[in-house]
Amino acid sequence: MDTPAPLARPAAVGFGEALRFWLKLGFISFGGPAGQIAIMHTELVERRRWISEQRFLHALNYCMVLPGPEAQQLAAYIGWLMHRGWGALAAGCLFVLPSLFILIALSWVYLAFGQLAVVAGVFYGLKPAVTAIVVHAAHRIGKRALKNAWQWGIAAAAFVALFAFGVPFPLIVIAAGLVGHVGGRMAPQHFAPGGAHGAAGQGYGPALIDDDTPPPPHARFTRGRLARVLATGIGLWAAGMGGLVLAFGWHGALAQMGWFFTKAALLTFGGAYAVLPYVYQGAVEQQHWLTGAQMIDGLALGETTPGPLIMVVAFVGFVGGWTAQLFGPDSLFVAGATAAAVVTFFTFLPSFVFILAGGPVIESTHGKLQFTAPLTAITAAVVGVILNLALFFAGHVLWPHGWAGRFDAVSAMLAVAASVALFRFRLGVLPLLAGCAALGVALSSLDLGA
Repeated sequence: MDTPAPLARPAAVGFGEALRFWLKLGFISFGGPAGQIAIMHTELVERRRWISEQRFLHALNYCMVLPGPEAQQLAAYIGWLMHRGWGALAAGCLFVLPSLFILIALSWVYLAFGQLAVVAGVFYGLKPAVTAIVVHAAHRIGKRALKNAWQWGIAAAAFVALFAFGVPFPLIVIAAGLVGHVGGRMAPQHFAPGGAHGAAGQGYGPALIDDDTPPPPHARFTRGRLARVLATGIGLWAAGMGGLVLAFGWHGALAQMGWFFTKAALLTFGGAYAVLPYVYQGAVEQQHWLTGAQMIDGLALGETTPGPLIMVVAFVGFVGGWTAQLFGPDSLFVAGATAAAVVTFFTFLPSFVFILAGGPVIESTHGKLQFTAPLTAITAAVVGVILNLALFFAGHVLWPHGWAGRFDAVSAMLAVAASVALFRFRLGVLPLLAGCAALGVALSSLDLGA
């Protein structure tokens, strides 16, 4: 039997070809971080062979350490490695922009036509599904992250701190990091990183950026390049914030959104589910940009659109701008869209700075990047935070008129059915949401819903 000829190394990829792929990815990146990373692995490692398995995982491990959406940062990292800073901007922005435009449109439909029976029915069915999805996320992340009694204890403490005492999310992150720092010195075996992404696969053939491919000139660390990246990032942030303050004042809604979501962007360890309690505390309880029920609806919309789930912040911004009537009662859509764009800018700007500033350091070694003990503890705390979020959603869904109101048995049955579909039958998120939305419309038409 003849031995098949070895695969040739792919030809160099032009910026235009890469741009078309990143645009396509922005429209098909469903499934949350795990699904989005799987899509990139299939397309970039297996099919196109733009980057090798080891280099892909090396970049992914760095993005997992960073605050922010790891899938979007991974796309920006690979885009940067291939086509310098413009590649990072193209990959990172196109990962987000389709979702932003879709969410602006859906948010407008939600606010303008949300009282229509069919729209109300859709959201009546989506809310129990979202509750089940968050519970499933807590289980999935906990199963991967909690490896011993120490980590279980940290998760339990984070849950109690939020649920019983209302401790702000940033303090929980800081406390968990300190526990991990001390615990990593005193009992390192209990804070060793777990859940590696698997051994490097073989058999795909040589890649354009292979294991032994040296970093390109733009990916080599220099102090001057680092200084320019930091200066540009800080300058863009200062220009954006300064413009909002000059135009609307420090206490204006847009300036406060910019400041709040800058802080949120630096605290999103563990992904969107982990930072949502912080967004809830600030956007709902403190700033009153939207209500708790609207927050659940926004998460439902975020689950149905491509892009990172943290894009739910665009919904928060849109509702906040619309409610505040930033440009008067006759320009509600413009106010909402402007606020959504402002929130998105301040949420994702730090991600680009992290990639462009830290990428050259990471490329200086191709050994596997290890999680630190503080990050391991933070990841454990995130499980407790997500569980608290699930209970918060369940309370609003099952008792829609407050704890003193009636228990919504129909929503409870929908939530149980959605949980069974996720845990037992491993149904995908999109089919689950579509089915629950259809059920919600049907139940509303029969007057069985809320």
